[in-house]
Amino acid sequence: MTLNPPQAGTAAIGVYGMGVMGSNLARNLARNGYRTAVGNRSIERVEEFIKNYADEAEFVPTADLEQFVNALETPRIGIIMVQAGAASDAVMEQMASHMETGDIIVDCGNSLFTDTIRREAWCRARGLHFVGTGVSGGEEGALWGPSIMPGGTAESYARLGSIFETISAQVNGEPCCTHVGTDGAGHFVKMVHNGIEYADMQLIAESYDLLKQGLGLSAAEIAEIFATWNQGELESYLIEITAEVLRQVDAETGKPLVDLIVDQASQKGTGKWTVQNALDLAVPVTAIAEATMARGASSALAQRTAASGFAGQVKTWEISDPAEFIEAVRLALYASKIVAYSQGFTQISEAAENYGWNINLGDVARIWRGGCIIRAVFLEDITEAYERNPQLPLLLADQNFAAKVKHATQAWREVVAQAALHGVPTPVFSSALAYFDTLRAERLPAALIQGQRDFFGAHTYQRIDKPGTFHTEWAEANRPEVSV
Repeated sequence: MTLNPPQAGTAAIGVYGMGVMGSNLARNLARNGYRTAVGNRSIERVEEFIKNYADEAEFVPTADLEQFVNALETPRIGIIMVQAGAASDAVMEQMASHMETGDIIVDCGNSLFTDTIRREAWCRARGLHFVGTGVSGGEEGALWGPSIMPGGTAESYARLGSIFETISAQVNGEPCCTHVGTDGAGHFVKMVHNGIEYADMQLIAESYDLLKQGLGLSAAEIAEIFATWNQGELESYLIEITAEVLRQVDAETGKPLVDLIVDQASQKGTGKWTVQNALDLAVPVTAIAEATMARGASSALAQRTAASGFAGQVKTWEISDPAEFIEAVRLALYASKIVAYSQGFTQISEAAENYGWNINLGDVARIWRGGCIIRAVFLEDITEAYERNPQLPLLLADQNFAAKVKHATQAWREVVAQAALHGVPTPVFSSALAYFDTLRAERLPAALIQGQRDFFGAHTYQRIDKPGTFHTEWAEANRPEVSV
């Protein structure tokens, strides 16, 4: 196929990068009435795309970046869908070299938000808009309606907003898209979304493991439990697909496919980025951190092999009431999920203050109700929580969630205790409970840590009975405390 140079200004928008996500996003745009230019570093990808999808809607194929930019009507909107990092920089710079003042470059890849901040400043200095945009929903979401999280200027959203809102998922007639905030805010919110996703997936996996080991259930039997859970307050995309994964039977062996999959979980980096940023902000996202570490531990084959003979001195499972145990795991899963989401929203709030973003947490919850991977029925409850109190300092403290966690707490404790007694690793169940207890504790042992820090480093401390900053000469008995 020979691609002739397109007529200038004939496409309303363009997508550069014809991988699966880019191709599906282009098809989504064109299906919704936006004549879409398509481009790729290798022209063969464009030719293959046109061969497969030209009959679906109006596309403008292009052979290179100059043709791609020239095909866009002014002021131009060019979307980048390429690998994060150096590739995104290279495409942005080449695209910008052919653009004019007021044109918009949109990065819909999984870029690190600090790269987006840098790129936005680079483009702004050249009179261009750069919009870092989180897109969640996987391949199907990109095609039929994802959750879209654009950053950038209000001016750029004035042009982009109606397009993105049209192609996004819709819940109760509302688009799962909003202007998140300036420069890197969109990619930051998408990063935290993925961090929560890590925790959510690990919690589901821990629930599966407890049901399998505690009750000796088959994959098919556990699938039915998850399917039942998906009809109540745990209803979500991840619970739904878990039931489907557990139902899948290997065609060759007749065994449950999940039992044949190597137990080493991969990761692409967004969970790690979430944890690294949380450390920078001093925000405890322990559920997300443990989920990220659990993936690393699952892939530490040499260490797992070396420890395979360790004596665990575990108890034998003796569950007299299976239905009660299943309900306890369900309640523990729900409470732990609330903790993971609460931690994620706290991180977004702290980042907004730190980076100067005006992020509406209720809007974030609203646009996550559909399209995205963590879409769940209780995101409606989260939306309502922030509508009741936009300044809510802690999602767990919302009256609705506080009541639900209170109801689940005893079962949650029993599940974590039983897991420990029987040698079943539940890092996120356990860390979520520890975080909950840390927040509710009247007094923490951090006082001792401050004493230790003052002892070896003269780091000082404050007292509960009088104002001021103090230091004690600890090395000898009866040395005086001094105000500093």
